[in-house]
Amino acid sequence: MKFAIFGNTYQAKKSSHAENLFRLLGQHHAQICVCREFYHFLTADLKLNIPAAELFDGDDFSADMVISIGGDGTFLRAASRVGKKDIPILGINTGRLGFLADISPEEMEETFDEIYNNHYKVEERSVLQLRCDDEKLMQSPYALNEIAVLKRDSSSMISIHTAINGAHLTTYQADGLVIATPTGSTAYSLSVGGPVIVPHSKTIAITPVAPHSLNVRPIVICDDWEVTLDVESRSHSFLVAIDGRSESCKETTRLHISRADYSIKVVKRFNHVFFDTLRNKMMWGVDVR
Repeated sequence: MKFAIFGNTYQAKKSSHAENLFRLLGQHHAQICVCREFYHFLTADLKLNIPAAELFDGDDFSADMVISIGGDGTFLRAASRVGKKDIPILGINTGRLGFLADISPEEMEETFDEIYNNHYKVEERSVLQLRCDDEKLMQSPYALNEIAVLKRDSSSMISIHTAINGAHLTTYQADGLVIATPTGSTAYSLSVGGPVIVPHSKTIAITPVAPHSLNVRPIVICDDWEVTLDVESRSHSFLVAIDGRSESCKETTRLHISRADYSIKVVKRFNHVFFDTLRNKMMWGVDVR
């Protein structure tokens, strides 16, 4: 098999996990190509003895499987590079929470044995697409987790006129609005009070950030519907964050958000159960005696 490897370039203390990853792949005689930035971080910055490998920049690679070693942020960056390539992604978690990257470093050896024995599963995760007339945003308009509109810095609340399939929903007076996939329901959306959504439910969650009215609540809609946003701001601009990558946007920019025409494939161990992950990551039940 050929693996394309992306990694976190901020976790020097956890570099031993990367060394172990390359060692395990070497034992399986795997073909390896590595993101150039990550490879230079390991070899030049950390002086690790990493085997020579094919290097690539951006999305100029091909592989049977992508490996993301880091946290969920690293996984999201890898997913943006994979895009429409239809390559499954395995997430090895050296970060903190890890809903996407949920293979622990201690599970790597067993996981690769299972992969080489074709004993794993691949889950398809929906992706959101943004359409607007802002050229910067259109350079990378896809989100695996969420697309959020947010007020800038310490400015006043923004007014977000929201329509679903052209029908007016409401005008949110809030610090922002998070449009999330089921995958992203356990990320930013969850932190501002959004619902946890099962990954394959084919839905989109719309969750306000610090709304002015306590009557405003999150709403879940079908993922084949389109959300249209028109934003008013006293500063005449606002932020658009696509999986954490934010750009300033003019007040006159209309945003159209819908399901993309491709999905991201996530590699899971065969015995993986979403509800087990929820209990472990969210510590549900720890107060039960």
